[in-house]
Amino acid sequence: MTLAPHAPATPEPARPALTVRDLVVEFPVGRGQKVHAVSGVDLDLPAGRTLGILGESGCGKSTVGRALIQLPPPDAGTVRLGAEELTALGPEELRRARARIQIIMQDPVSALNPRRKVKDLVWEGPSIWGRAAADKDAEVDAILRSVGLDPATVRDRRPHELSGGQCQRVCIARALMLDPEVLICDEPVSSLDVSVQAQILNLLETTTRERGLSMVFIAHDVSVVKNVSDQVMVMYLGKVCEVLPSDGMHLAAVHPYTRLLLASLPEAQRGRSDALAHASASAEPAAVAAELPSPLDPPSGCRFRTRCPLATDRCAEEAPGLLEIAPGHRIACHHIESTRSLP
Repeated sequence: MTLAPHAPATPEPARPALTVRDLVVEFPVGRGQKVHAVSGVDLDLPAGRTLGILGESGCGKSTVGRALIQLPPPDAGTVRLGAEELTALGPEELRRARARIQIIMQDPVSALNPRRKVKDLVWEGPSIWGRAAADKDAEVDAILRSVGLDPATVRDRRPHELSGGQCQRVCIARALMLDPEVLICDEPVSSLDVSVQAQILNLLETTTRERGLSMVFIAHDVSVVKNVSDQVMVMYLGKVCEVLPSDGMHLAAVHPYTRLLLASLPEAQRGRSDALAHASASAEPAAVAAELPSPLDPPSGCRFRTRCPLATDRCAEEAPGLLEIAPGHRIACHHIESTRSLP
């Protein structure tokens, strides 16, 4: 899979496009139990940047993405889109605000109405908001071309007549028709062939750069998240473990869980020094020996402690907060110094 080179983020501070504080999402499952899907997540997305959310299946990353657009609203916490607090809006105000933040789903075929033609699917958003139908053909054709589709070929087709990659391009075109400020991509390439994945990733990066969009990119593939993001947020069992810049991520990662994810990639170890590569390889068996805890009854304190080679009694008693150890690099761990010298 060949990706276009990712341009490094500029160091100048940018205004926040999206600010989230203490986000909590829980799902009741009966008998007084509930799934602790997301527990106290904070994130900041500067305008024009891309934040990647990385973690294993079940870590809560997709739930965070849906909570950002209030689908459903979080149980606690705040979500601020620019200067507007989404969690405080009424139904009609929230409906209008959602036009500024669009989501691209994981399964493009299921996300499209099978009875409607591509031109109607793409125009659905503008039609809801009363945009003049006289502009429909020209605007639909222009947006289809911008995502790499030939309007004459696909405009009158229905989703079942398109490939998976074409359907995902239609989903991207539909999201862009409302000129959003923030684009949330929930594993947008996980169901596509590897060759098509690179095309969609390059399209997303080009689109966000040309339109000045901010993007939240959610995936479980370390290499994909690293290549498309300016900053990466690593989640485990509903909690944030580490937030760090994507450039040099394989060298700068400190949290044992982040290093475990990177150790699963041969190319990640090839980019490290011999000593650090040996440390990751040595840490991996100890970290994965324990069974993954259930979100119905997550561990006390640090949720990664049952799989962590550095866990102590303090980890069971006290949940670590996110501490900044370098500009743009925060980690939730009681043993930051020990992580730098894993045996």
